[in-house]
Amino acid sequence: MKFSEKWLRELVNPAIDTQGIVDQITMAGLEVDEVEAAAKDFTGVVVGEILAAEQHPNADKLQVCKVTNGSEEFQVVCGAPNARAGLKTAFATVGAVLPGPDGKDFKIKKAKLRQVESFGMLCAEDELGISDDHDGIMELPANAPVGTSIREYLNLDDKIIDVDLTPNRGDCLSIAGLAREVGVLNKAPVTFVEDKETAAVIDDTFAVELKDAADCPRYVGRVIRGIDPAAETPLWMKQKLERSGVRSIDPVVDVTNYVLLELGQPMHAFDLDKLAGGIVVRRAEQGEKLTLLDGQEVELNADTLAITDANGPVAMAGIMGGEPTSVTAETKNIFLESAFFNPISIAGRARSYGLHTDSSHRFERGVDWQLQTRAINRATELLLDIVGGEAGPVTETANQDELPSDRQVFLRHAKVNAMLAFEMPAEEIEEILMRLGLGVEKTSTEGEWHISVPSYRFDIAIEVDLIEELARVYGYNNLPVRTPTASMPIKERDETKVTIQQVRRALIALGYQEAITYSFIEAGLAKQFDDQYEAIALANPISAEMAVMRTTIWPGLVKALQYNQNRQQSRVRLFESGQRFLPSEGGEIVQENVVAGVLAGERDPEGWNAGKDQVDFFDIKGDLESLLALGGAEEQFNFVADSHVALHPGQTARIERDGEKIGYLGALHPNLVKGLGLNGPIYLFEINQAALCKGKLPRYSEISKFPESRRDLALIVDEATAFDSIRQIAEKQAGEFLKEVTLFDVYQGQGIESGRKSLALGLTWQHPSRTLNDEEINNAIDAVVSALASEFSASLRE
Repeated sequence: MKFSEKWLRELVNPAIDTQGIVDQITMAGLEVDEVEAAAKDFTGVVVGEILAAEQHPNADKLQVCKVTNGSEEFQVVCGAPNARAGLKTAFATVGAVLPGPDGKDFKIKKAKLRQVESFGMLCAEDELGISDDHDGIMELPANAPVGTSIREYLNLDDKIIDVDLTPNRGDCLSIAGLAREVGVLNKAPVTFVEDKETAAVIDDTFAVELKDAADCPRYVGRVIRGIDPAAETPLWMKQKLERSGVRSIDPVVDVTNYVLLELGQPMHAFDLDKLAGGIVVRRAEQGEKLTLLDGQEVELNADTLAITDANGPVAMAGIMGGEPTSVTAETKNIFLESAFFNPISIAGRARSYGLHTDSSHRFERGVDWQLQTRAINRATELLLDIVGGEAGPVTETANQDELPSDRQVFLRHAKVNAMLAFEMPAEEIEEILMRLGLGVEKTSTEGEWHISVPSYRFDIAIEVDLIEELARVYGYNNLPVRTPTASMPIKERDETKVTIQQVRRALIALGYQEAITYSFIEAGLAKQFDDQYEAIALANPISAEMAVMRTTIWPGLVKALQYNQNRQQSRVRLFESGQRFLPSEGGEIVQENVVAGVLAGERDPEGWNAGKDQVDFFDIKGDLESLLALGGAEEQFNFVADSHVALHPGQTARIERDGEKIGYLGALHPNLVKGLGLNGPIYLFEINQAALCKGKLPRYSEISKFPESRRDLALIVDEATAFDSIRQIAEKQAGEFLKEVTLFDVYQGQGIESGRKSLALGLTWQHPSRTLNDEEINNAIDAVVSALASEFSASLRE
């Protein structure tokens, strides 16, 4: 919004300069975008009167004018087409300094144009930097005092301030609202325009009906007859309008625009003789047409509020009037309207038609719902002074139930101090709120108030809105600066726990990609992957493919694998951490977090140095073992041969921790591979997340500086004997200094009887403080061999 500083100072005149006002209102939240002078700097220009204008003897487009400055007469050569006898205009005398088009000032000198002397210059508005108008020299009112400085006469020592208001500050979209704000910030008195009620001299009224009272709960109107269509808008009003960015049109329209700028209440004037029947405020019918004041024809939508008469729409409510009923140079009788519209009914409507008007800009943000009658009276006063006429009574049509109600907000002193981080005195709180126009009433409790919110402050609804106002008026730059303090203790971290994030990162490092699959699966698929638990059926499934809750993550991962293989992705590694849903005896659903993975395709990514070997059971087992080692308790986990409905009978292992089953590992059953149309072999694992993430507290010991001792054993055992069982016996019997048991060879064939196999073990010992001797090592070897012979009928290979 643009406004004239001089106009503002007519209402409130604080003892600060232009920059002070700009800085002040910017800090208060009314950001100033630009400050510009009403006119460029010039000197020596006065009001002049053309006494005579004759054709130049040597030029068709020039005139020789006789001009007076009130005390002397001068001959001036002028090329303006509107130069004529009797015209009062801007006269730059010899010696005057004018702004040049290139930014450099130039001085008016005595000149000779086509052999005719010229003593001065008659100026257009753009030559004085007032506007861009160069259609001719300035035309001043007939009563302009000849000889008076143009700067003084036109109040050109003025600044135009452009303020960018946030949508919540609609109360400042008027010179009265801005004056109220500046008065509050400076503790300066504000002289508001006096409310005057113009008495009716005729009884004429115009009927108004509110069919959509929720959108327009109040409509105020007044008939004025017998205005003078030849009257002109006063110069002072034109100046204020133009410096606010509003073009002067005619006295009636100018008055409505002036009241809008002065009070913030949009108004409209109809040609009374062009209205038929009465005014009806209603929603438009879809497709109704209206030619607007700017000449364009629009088809109204059903959500647009319209002002209509017996012939149809005459205006878009709160946006723009219609051309057929507009005031023209022939208008003698008018109907003034001033209404309150619900902001919601106007918001966005103008933009939907590609429009943006001063009225819609204000109504969208909220207009004072008690301002309409005051605006009508102010407009009537101005119109009668300018165009004359006889005014009828002010008529108000309203629905009180739909009008906004008076608001009260509860404010606590303690809350103010807490939010502003300093002790603001109660007296200052009350003083600021009262200067803002709010009603302040103390409660029975000390430090608490009931605050009455005026009708023009739509933005104040809750306690923090009042505190924001206190901070704003007190000055954000005046608030004390305090560094916030907070207790930030380091959160304890259980070192025995492995986080699921660590598990995810480990699997990603192994080349897996994380998948997220549906928790609902097809009932038949659920039975194929799990025969231990019966899947819980959904009461209202989305589809047959999502009919039951999963008891294992495998079906979703296998489906994801199938999707990728069908799109020529032969090498797939996926994992998922999520919940499976198990039924319990009590009817409750047990939600268990698990981690599962699927592996298929070649062992290494395609490359010139990579082989073509396919993954096998030990690839996925190795990946899983690396996860089990994250918690440092890998010795607590065991893999035991087992069977599972979804896994290959000869490639299935049960995962145990301290003897308790926590998951499964193996190759997908060939029947499932064939039935699902997969390219096998495919390997899977699923493990309980809680067991996987439970580690042991790390304990560090000094690295021994003494040499290791190693002995290799070649044992012949039954073919069915697992190395893990051998390892456990060896670790138990080899003594406390055993460091590692390694299986480095497995052999079956010539020299080994049928049903037996040879396992080559490497046992390594190391003492922390000395070198172990041969006797100690031999005793440990004997104990291991004896125990294995007793437990597994193992013998040393010769």
